[in-house]
Amino acid sequence: MEFTLMQTVVATPELARSRVSVICSCVGRRMVGRNQIDFGPARTALKRRSASSGLRSVRAEMAAVTLPSSRSEGDMAHPVRLFVGLPLDVVSKCSINQEKAIAYGLRALKLLGIQGVELPLWWSIVQPESSATNWSVYLALADLVRRAGLQLRVSLHLHSSAKPAVPLPSWISRIADANPDVLFTDLAGRRSHDCLSFAVDDLPVLNGRTPMEVYEDFFLSFRSAFSEFVGNTITEISVSLGPNGELRYPSFPPNSENHQSGGIGVFQCYDKYMLANLKKHAEENGNPLWGLGGPHDAPAYNQNPDTSGFFRENHGSWETPYGNFFLTWYSEQLLQHGNRLLSLGHKVFGDMPVTLSAKVPLLHNWYMSRSHPAELTSGFYNVEGRDGYDAVAAMFVRNHFAMIVPGFDFADGFKTQGSLSDAELLLSQILEACHKNGVRVFGENMSLTKLGIERIKRHLFSDASPLRSFTYQRMGANFFSPEHFPLFTDFVRSLELPELDADDVLSNMGGKISLPIDAASGNGSNRLMQTV
Repeated sequence: MEFTLMQTVVATPELARSRVSVICSCVGRRMVGRNQIDFGPARTALKRRSASSGLRSVRAEMAAVTLPSSRSEGDMAHPVRLFVGLPLDVVSKCSINQEKAIAYGLRALKLLGIQGVELPLWWSIVQPESSATNWSVYLALADLVRRAGLQLRVSLHLHSSAKPAVPLPSWISRIADANPDVLFTDLAGRRSHDCLSFAVDDLPVLNGRTPMEVYEDFFLSFRSAFSEFVGNTITEISVSLGPNGELRYPSFPPNSENHQSGGIGVFQCYDKYMLANLKKHAEENGNPLWGLGGPHDAPAYNQNPDTSGFFRENHGSWETPYGNFFLTWYSEQLLQHGNRLLSLGHKVFGDMPVTLSAKVPLLHNWYMSRSHPAELTSGFYNVEGRDGYDAVAAMFVRNHFAMIVPGFDFADGFKTQGSLSDAELLLSQILEACHKNGVRVFGENMSLTKLGIERIKRHLFSDASPLRSFTYQRMGANFFSPEHFPLFTDFVRSLELPELDADDVLSNMGGKISLPIDAASGNGSNRLMQTV
């Protein structure tokens, strides 16, 4: 259903906010699946609001929303580009999930003054059965975003996901069934299906081709298919570097919430390709016995670091010459993998008018211990007296990539009891490494809470904040809930967002904004309502 918008004047930001409230009052907060949203009917509320105040023009609302009259937190030193992540399961193999609902949500974000949305683009949806690509659903979604007048940050996901359930492509899984060593493996022989082992990056294990060759073809195909969107709608491309898209090993307990668990993780170096690499490295360094496997005295996933010898706070094996040898090798494998993918991303996309980015994790558990075990098992050789993020930042700037850092909602004193966590100090260390090396920093959150929003605001309003872009994760039933969305609206109004061009808005929308009153049913019985 479409409403023709009459051009009138909005006098205050509060009145502009009410227009957004009209839209969001139509949101039926029913979960269809994790991170999916469904917008139910609200004809009565819309009629009442329309009768009392009428629908104002998009042009006037944009001006009011993006120029707030006051700043309770103080003026910001610079504007921040604000994106909102689309649901992780926004697309299935055949269609856009809840397309009308997504279109409705996009318009609500546009009215708030959001610059764009982040699109999780899954390898397994584009290449489910073979290396042949099918971009049709994602192209339709990109066009939906373009018609909403928003920009698009595309995240090219080369990994799997447990929630929602998005596996690796089935043709990759068949190869892994025949040769399980293409997957990361722990000491107990358990295989991780998060992503392919870094040790096979340049080995022809995928039907005679290397993963890097397959990734390059995937990137080139994306570039060709989305050429009409690049530089106007698509302004940023993010490249997945490992599990959850982050530069790290899949070292955390299976089925855990990644680095949100309190575990220390387990070294992932027991597939035959990683072991062969380790053996060769040990022999070249004159210590062949060190290449027989990972540390024998490292604890299991959820054990305390002091339950065995390797991570012990004082006189642990991590401090010995062997510990230094192994941890140096293990972290180098991660850096080499990251460098290969970042270099490939720059090779394929570097001449395009887009910003390239990739994500690092915020591994804050056990950060206050001397050995930093959660970081070590994930591949970051960051211990007392050694900066494990300087080389990472240097790698990003060398390949002309911005660094996405999650967890700004966990900073400002966030600590996890019992795990010597300190998200604030770790975040400060990562940001310092980026500042030292000249790396641009893009922020993300990891929760939808009032306290989290306040923590994000403190960082964004800080004079020392390096952030120029922030992606708020992510749309869904919780995002549009009456408990959360008003908080998010106030958060947006507190930021100094770059001004929007209202002429472009009206041009993109054709002077109209689609507001599906019964998006869930799609019954076609909607009546045309016109402003008075």
